This record gives sequence, structure tokens and C-alpha cells, in this order.
Amino acid sequence: MSTPSWSQMTRVFGRIGLLSFGGPAAQIALMHRELVETRDWLSEAAYLRALSLCMLLPGPEAMQLATYAGWRLRGTAGGILAGLLFVVPGALLIAVLALGYAYYGGLPLVQAAFLGIKAAVIIVVFQALRKVAGKALHGKQGWALAGLSFLALFVLGLPFPLIILAAGLWGMLAHTGPVGDMDPSPPRAARSLSTLALWGVLWVTPLAVLWALDQTFLLQLGLFFSKLAVVTFGGAYAVLAYMTQTVVQDFGWISTAQMIDALGLAETTPGPLILVTEFVALLAGFAQTGISGAIAAGVLALWVTFTPCFLWIFLAGPYLERISAQPRLAGALQAITAAVVGVIANLSLWFALHVLFDRVQPEALAAMPLPDLHSFNPAAAALTLLAGILMLALHRGFVTAMFVCAASALVIAAV
Repeated sequence: MSTPSWSQMTRVFGRIGLLSFGGPAAQIALMHRELVETRDWLSEAAYLRALSLCMLLPGPEAMQLATYAGWRLRGTAGGILAGLLFVVPGALLIAVLALGYAYYGGLPLVQAAFLGIKAAVIIVVFQALRKVAGKALHGKQGWALAGLSFLALFVLGLPFPLIILAAGLWGMLAHTGPVGDMDPSPPRAARSLSTLALWGVLWVTPLAVLWALDQTFLLQLGLFFSKLAVVTFGGAYAVLAYMTQTVVQDFGWISTAQMIDALGLAETTPGPLILVTEFVALLAGFAQTGISGAIAAGVLALWVTFTPCFLWIFLAGPYLERISAQPRLAGALQAITAAVVGVIANLSLWFALHVLFDRVQPEALAAMPLPDLHSFNPAAAALTLLAGILMLALHRGFVTAMFVCAASALVIAAV
């Protein structure tokens, strides 16, 4: 393996950041081609061990994989550089899209076009469900965990963090595999404590300042997205329903339609899908105090979403060999991944109901959302069918399907 120069690091990880479309699977494949196949920067074994570590940690695994690779190549500074280059291009584009949406999203033509985008979102979430289910559900236990997870969310409305915690504990206790070989020379505890202290202080300092200045809205936003950073197992799709419930129903920052639009636009940008948190924060801040509030909220959301990612990698990276030898952690991850299938199934159905029906209300005795059948939207159903044909039958990408469905929605609105 060779050690790259800083200019090589900047060029390669900048390229990865600009081309990281298509979700975590495509991003991980892109990094494998750039770092393992094209350049001898990481070995196959080191790359796969790093990927396993990132899947065990909360947060966007592709961004954390880039951060780990940069850290492995050039230390902490390299990790920061690689992580930032993975996030910044998409974050800048999301800011432009969100502010444009905030100013012009209420226009009738724009709303009509977004009906087509919402239809494409239904299919892309279904695709994510199918991919994750194919990889995660093995045997009766996997299907049982996915089914129970779906019922707990869709019918009972239990909190997402509770479901992830319960699945992880079950997987850890139920796993009976042998323990692997331990690394005989673990990192020094003092270095780990200094890493935890430094990045922990960086994480909470903005929140402390907001508390001191009595900025209630921004503090509430920062605390929520900080909590989200701790429970984001299984990718952004897994926490979208939880995030939607909180920002729409509990806080009332944005509407359900805006949340679905945010996901649709986040799908079109490079970088991790969890950048949807920035979009939501920008809209919420704009509704509070206009452009200044939007920028402050967007920057805060980015800070509390991605600062923990650096913390997890710099804290856990030196322990990679020891973590890899812990089969109970692998059991916990396997159970969480199975539960995430149920979480994404809940999200898929929830999105579909809110796009296909104009009125959806929770059932009287449970949290299960029930649509008003008289509010069925035939145009939305036709556009969803079109998106399904394009993406599932013709294997077109999301961006292509989104533009075709948006144009079709405009034609329908004009008729």
C-alpha cells in the first residue's frame, strides 16, 4: 500500500464527493474502485474491515468509511479532509435547493411538479426496502424481527430508538458464535479519552452557546438532530419516519408534503442521504425568521449531524481489530439490520398513503394512519405507476424518473 500526498488526497476524495450519487451502496462501490482497485491505498481486507466497523456505528456509513480511509492514510487531518470532501459538495447544493424551495415551493406549478417527485420517492423508498430485505432477512428470526419492528412503528407508534435498542440487545444476547482473536496491543486509554473530550466538546459547544443565548428554536433543533446522530443505524431511510414524526407532528416545523419533497431533492444530490436533515433545518429556520434563520439552522444541523461521525471514527478506528473479533457486536448489527427492514417498510407505506390520499388520520385507538378513501388522488396513483415502470421495469435512475414524473405532473395539471 502507498501513502498519498495531500494533493492526491484532495483530488481523489474531492472526486468521490462530487460523484457520490446513488445512495450508500453506489458510494461504497465508488470508494472501493478509487481506493482499492485503481490505487493501492487500502487492501481489500482493510477496506472490508473498515466497512464492517462503519456499519456497526451510528451515522451514514459511506461518509464514515471515507473518513476512516482518510484517517488510515494521513491521520486525523486526513480523516477530516476526506470526510469534509464527501459532505461539502452535496451540502452546498442542498442549501441552494432548499432556499429555492422556500421561496418558490408554494407556486402552483412548482407544487404540481412536486407531485411527480413525490411519486418517484415512493418507488425509490420501495427499492431501498427491497435491497435491504434481500441482504438482511435470513431465516425466521430475521423475518420475525422485521415484522415486529413494522407493527411496533406502524400500528403502535413506538419510538424508533427503542426499537433499535431492543433489536440490538436481542441480537447480542441471542448470538452464540465463538470469540475471535483479540489484538494484543490495544490503543492507550488516555488517547481515547482525549479524542472523546475534544470531539465531544466540539459537538456540544454550539448547543451550550444557544442555551446561554436563550435561542429556544435553534437549541431544540440542535438537540433533536444530535439525538438523531446517535440512533442513525441502518442508514437515513431507517430514521426518516422517526424524523418526520418529530419535525412534522411533534414540533410542527414543516409539513408532511415538505418532508417528502425534502427527501426527493436530497436524492438528487451527491453525498449522504442524511443531508436531508440540512434541508429540513433550512426550511424550519426559514419559517421562523427568514433567510438568516434558515442559514443558522442549516449550519447547526450539519454540525450536529456530522461532528459525531468524526467522533465515532476517530474513537473507534484504533480499536478496529478488537471490534472485528467481537461476534456479539456482529449479532447485534444483524438484528438491527433486520429490524431496519420493518422500519423502512413502515416508511414506504407511510409515504405512499400521504401521497396517494389527501387526508390521512391516525386510527382512534392506535397510532396506525388510516386514509380517507374519498380523498384518493388518481393523478398521484398514475404518476406512481409511471415511476414504478421507469425504475422497476425499465431500470431507469431516480433522477430520470423524477424529471419524467415531474413533467407528466405538469401536463396533468395543465389539462
